[in-house]
Amino acid sequence: MTITQLHYVLAVAEHKNFTLAAEKCFVTQPTLSMQIQKLEEELDIQIFDRGKKPIQLTDVGAQIVTQAKNIVNESGRIKDIVDQQKGYIGGDFKVGIIPTVMPTLLPMFMANFINKYPKVNLIIEERTTEEIIKMLKNGQLDAAIAATPLNEETIKEIVLYYEPFVAYVPENNPAYLKKEFDVEDLEINLSSILLLQDGHCFRNNVLNICKATSLGPSSHFQIESGSFETMVKLADEGLGMTLLPYLHTLDMTGKHADKLRHFKEPKPSREVSLIYSKKELKLHIIEALRSTISGVVRGAIAFNNVAITSPLHKK
Repeated sequence: MTITQLHYVLAVAEHKNFTLAAEKCFVTQPTLSMQIQKLEEELDIQIFDRGKKPIQLTDVGAQIVTQAKNIVNESGRIKDIVDQQKGYIGGDFKVGIIPTVMPTLLPMFMANFINKYPKVNLIIEERTTEEIIKMLKNGQLDAAIAATPLNEETIKEIVLYYEPFVAYVPENNPAYLKKEFDVEDLEINLSSILLLQDGHCFRNNVLNICKATSLGPSSHFQIESGSFETMVKLADEGLGMTLLPYLHTLDMTGKHADKLRHFKEPKPSREVSLIYSKKELKLHIIEALRSTISGVVRGAIAFNNVAITSPLHKK
């Protein structure tokens, strides 16, 4: 049994296709198939049910995959230990970022980080919070940037910044005349708030601000969108107000900027953190990422009197 064989097993288990798994492992399909077959012969069991399409794990195969993940992850830590001992900051580093943070934060720090640490190959993936938690636990991500706190015992959180929520209010809404918002203004206007679709932690943030478990559907339309731009355009059409993260509002000018309403202190805000598994050993790269991001956001976000809202759904 070899680590390479276990890598191949994990690739097939993930992609459920030998050809695609071989491409992801940068080997030929016959080579990958032969190595998996040798492992199955050594163990005298079938890991995959090849008669099903797509390929499925057998019952014992599922147990082997679980153990193989642990073995492969732990074997990779040997190089991490050596790199950290030598002070080497380089190699592949996989980072997940939630969709409502990715468009604004990534352009702020990416070029700076690449210039400062050219030997690090950042692999960025846009993922939901639920996916990030699962991938961190499985060792599929080295770190992630997400709204916190998440209350996960196996995950470490380092706060990067606190980002206030900003209301975007069309002229036809009575709240447009207010210069500053109270949280009570949202509770009064529950039926007119446009939200991102289920699955976005930003939606949960807003619901928690409003102390609501859900918003009643509009009597005129229903929409599921993961785009702030869509919410802004609908608000511009007079179909309701929406809430935006502060960084998303910095590029707004003219008529769009006129529709922004900030909250009174303490400003309802979300906590954005760099998170990683407590078993993670690439702490030198994590610290490099943290210091780079903190350096660039410090000038853009400097809010202290904030009220943090949870990204978790409150039932």
